[in-house]
Amino acid sequence: MDVKDEDQGGHRRATAPGRGAVFVPDPRITLGYRAARIIFEGILRLWFRPKVIGRENVPAEGPVIIAPVHRSFADFGFAAFLTDRKLFFMAKDSLWEHRLLGRLLLSLGAFPVHRESADREALRHAEEVLTRGETLVLFPEGARQEGAAVQDLLEGAAFLAARTGASIVPVGIGGSDLAMPKGRTIPKPLRITVVVGHALPPPERSDRGRVSRSRVHATTELLRQGIQDVYDAARN
Repeated sequence: MDVKDEDQGGHRRATAPGRGAVFVPDPRITLGYRAARIIFEGILRLWFRPKVIGRENVPAEGPVIIAPVHRSFADFGFAAFLTDRKLFFMAKDSLWEHRLLGRLLLSLGAFPVHRESADREALRHAEEVLTRGETLVLFPEGARQEGAAVQDLLEGAAFLAARTGASIVPVGIGGSDLAMPKGRTIPKPLRITVVVGHALPPPERSDRGRVSRSRVHATTELLRQGIQDVYDAARN
């Protein structure tokens, strides 16, 4: 019998792609991972000639959430230019509709997230990555957005930072919306500018060691403004 999930309205639907995928946050930079990253970075350098400003703002150790603006499918790739550390990703679950691709993504540090409802499994994977002191790439806007203004963010980044003590690094990516907008499968070879902001600390804990929702919300708003600032800088 097929397992079914429920959406936010309580309706039954088919199991989301990638549900139950076995993800283990392996911190080792294996030969396969290194080779895949070199090839991937080489393609992006050739096609987009990325200019990176503020790379030094990504902490060299400890749990880190890299939080880029999201205007294009190509955005996830530019995180590779921000740090030499191994990267782990939340990736949209539809990529797991292709079984071989899903296995490859898992081996490279990606795990599926179902964006139409609260995905506790994805949050558990993300928390495990950060608890181990690794680097997680997470788009706080959720799905790709349009326009120059960064709207209200999802609170997942601040929530994970509160749980794990991770710092959050806002990242602006200028030009990706022109190079590869929604609906385009082959990107235009346009130069991309990436601006990295200063890392935000996790929400403060109370004397009892707890983090209130108000502090999570305040950190989310600081992150939204931080992403807006670096996005403005990347676009200019």
